[in-house]
Amino acid sequence: MPTAYNDDVALAYDRRGPPEAETVVFVEGLGYGRWMWRWQRDTLAEEYDTIVFDNRGTGASDCPPGPYGIEAMAGDLDAVLADAGVSSAHVVGASMGGMIAQRYALDYDRADSLVLLCTSPGGEDAVPVPEETQAYMFDAPADADEREKLRYKMTPAVSEGFFEENANLVEEIVDWRLDGDASEAGRNAQAAAVTAFDASDDLDALTLPVLVVHGTADAVLPVENAHALHDRLPNSTLELVDGGPHLVFIEHADDVTGRIRRFLDEQ
Repeated sequence: MPTAYNDDVALAYDRRGPPEAETVVFVEGLGYGRWMWRWQRDTLAEEYDTIVFDNRGTGASDCPPGPYGIEAMAGDLDAVLADAGVSSAHVVGASMGGMIAQRYALDYDRADSLVLLCTSPGGEDAVPVPEETQAYMFDAPADADEREKLRYKMTPAVSEGFFEENANLVEEIVDWRLDGDASEAGRNAQAAAVTAFDASDDLDALTLPVLVVHGTADAVLPVENAHALHDRLPNSTLELVDGGPHLVFIEHADDVTGRIRRFLDEQ
């Protein structure tokens, strides 16, 4: 697996797709490993050069002491693209990854377009993660085993009944998370970056094409954040997924992938 370096932080990434094609790079959410893009990546790699990497604190990448900042994590993304020899790319980010994508487009010049899934501009006008959701994400029962804790933490990010209706998939997801997600230290360091993030006053400077996709039933980053992004981004398109939860790109994978593909094909 190739490794890029941002100063002394090693960042593991992999690449798949036609080498002569335009590049799409995917950026994960808080604590999640590269597995979370498997649905979108498998489809888009048919016609795009795709890159997926582990954020600092996650998977095969280094886990330096926290707290992290979104600015540093945007620098990680640039280091990966530079190491891969990519001069321009379409950047797809979800949740924390969407925050990294916003900062990246503001601070660097390789982004051709952005796809922002279930994310937020930050700042005073953003709707924060509800306290009930935070309790699920960071206060799993102490007597639960590791698999139970992961399912518990995912509860507010999926629709009611998702676990019961997709039992086999959920067990696969838990396996992938155990194998490739962030350590507790990495997750906490990333959470500090999310808490401090605020690009709200800068987004009107971004004139590149942006697709904003959000589930209307997102209980982690409520849908009002999508409207706030759309209002601030001068060249954005807002598409809502009716009833979609925070992990809309998993529960509604075909729908979301189709929306991304249509947007990219138009660029």
